[in-house]
Amino acid sequence: MKVLLLKDPKEDDCGQDPYIRELGLYGFEATLIPVLSFEFLSLPSFSEKLSHPEGYGGLIFTSPRAVEAVELCLEKDNKTEVWKHSLKEKWNAKTVYVVGNATASLVNKIGLDAEGANCGNAEKLAEYICSRESPALPLLFPCGTVKGEILPQMLKDRGIPMESITVYQKVPHPGIQVNLNSYYAKQGIPASITFFSPSGLAYSLKHIQELSGDNIDRIKTPRLPFPGQNHGPLWLVEMARPFAAIGPSTARALAAQGLPVSCTAESPTPQGLATGL
Repeated sequence: MKVLLLKDPKEDDCGQDPYIRELGLYGFEATLIPVLSFEFLSLPSFSEKLSHPEGYGGLIFTSPRAVEAVELCLEKDNKTEVWKHSLKEKWNAKTVYVVGNATASLVNKIGLDAEGANCGNAEKLAEYICSRESPALPLLFPCGTVKGEILPQMLKDRGIPMESITVYQKVPHPGIQVNLNSYYAKQGIPASITFFSPSGLAYSLKHIQELSGDNIDRIKTPRLPFPGQNHGPLWLVEMARPFAAIGPSTARALAAQGLPVSCTAESPTPQGLATGL
């Protein structure tokens, strides 16, 4: 069964995207199409803040892009050695909170210890932070231009100080239309489409609707085989879910567009999505 994942491909240590591998174990033939690109912002200001860990109670990372912003700051300002021999340890003396294993892995690569990786979304991470002792100094939160308000509001309501800085913005991937056209021409309409962010949905939905036309209902509504028909493993046909979301914010964005959300991954991981589908 062919499924379309609207995300950029990322190879792991085995040389394969973990979503392709995990879904393959369940009998799904997954294709990845990137729908987002990123532009980094305010890096000089962010770099200055990273140079003064004494002014903060810790860090919050809710996306891999925010961690990439740290790496860019270190490279552009020639602070890599200072980071390795001084700044890294000073930040590790504080708490570094993350959402998801992908973000945690990048945080670990820059030498920081991460907490909260098993929190599947920002709301759960906020609950985790609120369950800890409140820091006297603000938590530094590098984020994108479009960020959810749940985490900041929950911390504010609990009196936990936080300072956010916008370090990246999402823009449409330049190859969205060409890549989707190619996929539909070669593969036809997929049995399921998974969206990985509200922005990704916003940038790709129009193209998907145009390509699917009147047949978009074939994606919206799962079609079960009639008795006696040989349509492959029945469990696979019955359990396929047409529109899937990687998390609750994306699910809400789908619902706002009037699209049925048949599956929301319990965690933003290959295993979470595969189990949901």
